[in-house]
Amino acid sequence: MKLSVVIPARGEEGSVEQTLRSAVDALEREGIDYELIVVDDHSPDSTAEIVDRISAENARVRCIRSSYDAGFGFAVRAGLDEYTGDAVAVMMADGSDDPADLVRYHHELEEGWECVFGSRFVRGAHVHRYPRLKLGINRLANWFIRAIFRHHYNDTTNAFKAYRREVIEAIQPLLSNHFNLTVEMPLKAIVRGHTFRVIPISWANRSAGRSKLGIREMGSRYLFIVLYVWLEHHLSRGDYRRPQEEFEVAMRTQEDRRHSRSPDSGSAPTSR
Repeated sequence: MKLSVVIPARGEEGSVEQTLRSAVDALEREGIDYELIVVDDHSPDSTAEIVDRISAENARVRCIRSSYDAGFGFAVRAGLDEYTGDAVAVMMADGSDDPADLVRYHHELEEGWECVFGSRFVRGAHVHRYPRLKLGINRLANWFIRAIFRHHYNDTTNAFKAYRREVIEAIQPLLSNHFNLTVEMPLKAIVRGHTFRVIPISWANRSAGRSKLGIREMGSRYLFIVLYVWLEHHLSRGDYRRPQEEFEVAMRTQEDRRHSRSPDSGSAPTSR
C-alpha cells in the first residue's frame, strides 16, 4: 500500500525541513512506499524553496503551489487533487505530529481499516506544551461533537488522520476552506459508513514559527460544518451513506486481514 502524506504549509521555513526529514526516515526505515506532498499555501517566506531543495535530493518529496485562495482547507484540498497513493494522511508541517505515528497509521490501513484517527486524549497518548486556553476550548468542542454524533471519538478536531482512497472519493465534495476541514473529513467518513480505528498518538507544540489557527477559527466555521454533516446524517435518509452490505463486507475484509496477520489473536479491535 502506497501512503501519500499531504502537508499543508504556510510560513513554515523554520520547521518544514525537519518535518520532512523525520517523516522520510520513519517511512524508509519501515520500507513503506510513500510520497510526501507539501502544499505551499501562499507562503510569504522560503518554505517552498526549502521543500524544492529536499525534492531535488528525494523524488518522493514534492512541493506544489496551491491554486486556491489561502487557507488550510484549501491547501489540503489542493493536495488531495494531486496525491497518487492508495491512502492519504494529512500531517502538519510544524513538527507537532510524530512521524512514527505515520508508520502505525500505515499498518492499521493495511489491516483493513478504511480510516485511522489519532487521538491525543486516550491512554497511551503523549501531549507536550498544549496551550491551556486552546486545550480547554478543544475539549469543549470535542465534547459537543461527541454528544451530537455519539461516535465515542474524542479528538475529531485533530488534523492528523489517514484515509483510504475510496473514503476520500466518498466524502466529496469537501466544502471547508479553513481549519474546519479537520472535522468535515472524519465526520463525513463516519456518517457515510466507513470503518475507522482510533489509536493514541504523540503531539508536541511547535518549536518554531507561529500557529495559524486563531481562537476565532474555532467558532462559526466549525459550527457550520458540524451542523451541516449532522443535518446530512439525520435528514438525508441515508442518501449519502454506503449500503449496509458494503459496510459488512468492509468489516469482514478487515477481520480476515487481521486474522491472517495475527492468527493467534483472539480479541477483535474495539474501535469502529
